[in-house]
Amino acid sequence: MPELPEVETTRRGLLPLVGNVVKSVTIRHPRLRWPIPQHLLQTLPNQTLKALTRRAKYILCEFAGEEANGVLLLHLGMSGRIQVLDCNYPAEKHDHFDIEFIDGQVLRLRDPRRFGAVLWLDNHDNNHPLLNSLGPEPLEIDFNAKYLQKALANKTLAIKNAIMDGHVVVGVGNIYASESLFRSRIHPETPANKLSLKRCERLVVEIKSTLQDALNAGGSSLRDFFGTDGNPGYFQQEYFVYARTNEPCKVCARPIKTMRLGQRSTFYCEHCQKRQ
Repeated sequence: MPELPEVETTRRGLLPLVGNVVKSVTIRHPRLRWPIPQHLLQTLPNQTLKALTRRAKYILCEFAGEEANGVLLLHLGMSGRIQVLDCNYPAEKHDHFDIEFIDGQVLRLRDPRRFGAVLWLDNHDNNHPLLNSLGPEPLEIDFNAKYLQKALANKTLAIKNAIMDGHVVVGVGNIYASESLFRSRIHPETPANKLSLKRCERLVVEIKSTLQDALNAGGSSLRDFFGTDGNPGYFQQEYFVYARTNEPCKVCARPIKTMRLGQRSTFYCEHCQKRQ
């Protein structure tokens, strides 16, 4: 599943579209995670794409026009990707949604597993159920050690599961949770409420640095993720533990271990990562 670095990489790749006017919309398969609103066929043409922002793993496309203003919410789901293509580029089997602009460029959503989303929010409704209960952005100043320790105070679940909870902090998925915990030298099974302020400080620093390093590398391309230009990310070349079962730890040379936590594969070094 694309995580925060992949979604942010996608958002940045779409920025050249800002300022363009929509010519038409094509919906080839409306049944994604939720049905694509059919009114977009009439709502979006002649509107201008004013801004592109991100909240958690959602890309928010702000449109404005004479008749309607609102935000198109895009989510990549498990296997989705968004490309910017020439309008003459032929659609393929899993290409479900297009926005064609008057300059001839097309924003195209491809989603083989159809777990993505295309939704419309009138007048940038920040109280939308998908957005209003989210935790802080991990790269923002509000995500800090004091906040994290307070958020974890009553949580006895494993720290890896806790930092993957979007109500605690958004966008830290399985890959970057495993990598951040290794960099922090924290065992993934450590009870969340047992982390001291000092360990929370280190974990916050490493979450931020891991995500920033991934952004600098264009995200991770394991199966389906490619940027808007069709190029893969390269952060997988820098993994310390993720998907490296039985390979030598890059710090101590002992084999990387794997286990299941919250029904997700979890990778760690039992020598470098301590429970206490």
